[in-house]
Amino acid sequence: CNAIAPQATLRMEPILTSAGARFVDAGIIGGPPRDGYSPCFYASGEHAGELEELRDFGLDVRVMGDKIGQASGIKMCYAAMTKGSSALYSELLLAAELLGLSDQLKAQFQESQPAVLQRMERGLPGVPSKARRWVSEMQEIEATFAGVGLTPYIFRGVTDMYRLIGDSPLGEETPENKDLERSLEETIRLIADSVRDRTG
Repeated sequence: CNAIAPQATLRMEPILTSAGARFVDAGIIGGPPRDGYSPCFYASGEHAGELEELRDFGLDVRVMGDKIGQASGIKMCYAAMTKGSSALYSELLLAAELLGLSDQLKAQFQESQPAVLQRMERGLPGVPSKARRWVSEMQEIEATFAGVGLTPYIFRGVTDMYRLIGDSPLGEETPENKDLERSLEETIRLIADSVRDRTG
């Protein structure tokens, strides 16, 4: 269930099956399980149906087919949207902060994109606590897209963005100890300060 490119699962499968393992490609989409909620466990491969037994324990298992790479592929495409958009939001807000335009940009979002602003306010303060581990996942998305003939450069930039956030002091946070009271504005200001310190 690691977040890896379909090409990586295809390389792993013969290694593990030759050692006697029954290989299943699986990808998790969603947050941690809690009362009444389970993330989606997408599964594919010859033995994927065996995971359906986990439904008896409350897991939302969705078998996609018998091809290795299907489950990891949907995980990569979905994460490209969720984590890719967070990186884009972070970068444009950092650019506005570094240009001295944060208040004006926020006012424009309030006027024309209030739902997007709410999404940023809700989600971005927690991004630094995950940024470092997301670097490798973005590299896997880059490999996924390159493997089907699409540009790898968009997610090369996303990788750089999460590396930059992870290199800030906020990158020391973890999901368990992150500051739940910190606002979007304060989050962006602190990361921007680290960019200023780095670039002089």
